[in-house]
This record gives sequence, structure tokens and C-alpha cells, in this order.
Amino acid sequence: MEISVNEPFYNEKLQALSALYSVMDPELMVNIVDLGLVYGLRFEEAGELLVTMTLSTPHCPLGEAITTGVKNSLAPVFPERTVQVKIVWEPAWDPEMLTAEGRWQLGW
Repeated sequence: MEISVNEPFYNEKLQALSALYSVMDPELMVNIVDLGLVYGLRFEEAGELLVTMTLSTPHCPLGEAITTGVKNSLAPVFPERTVQVKIVWEPAWDPEMLTAEGRWQLGW
């Protein structure tokens, strides 16, 4: 996921992305950012933070643990916001979405 300096809430998005590096996929032991699972961060004026993301498979048995990790990592950084996680399946996750760091962590 890339963030442009011209985007609204640029600084907040950087803070959120930094916090999401602490959320690990419990099966792969790689964070969700380097896995390429995070597709978007949207800060609403009404006090909501929406994280749009996917999982590596639609039947990921630890999906709930990952989404709970997302909420738990962002809540202390943005205590005034309600964190929502939206799981999407398009585009489907693909190993090409891994960052260079994610590939290295998996030994690829």
C-alpha cells in the first residue's frame, strides 16, 4: 500500500501503517503490511478509521485473529476513532503483493 503526501490525513495514515506493521499473520509470521494484505486506510471526519484489507485465502482460519490484531494495534494510536475492518476479496491476494521485506522474511 502506498500513501501519497498529497492525500488527506497523510500523517495519520503514516501512523496507522506504522502500527499495522505489528500485526502478524500467525501462520506465516510476517506482518500484514509486508504480506500486502492492507489495501486502504480511510479516515472519516465523523471519527471512523476504515481499514480495507484482504486475507491470504477466503477460508483463512485465523482471519478473526488478524482483524482483531488490526483493531488492537490502531485503537491506542487513535483512541478518538472507531476502527472498522472491511475484508474484501477483490483483488484477490497473490504472492506478487509481498514486499521485498516480506519475501525475505519468507525466504523467497
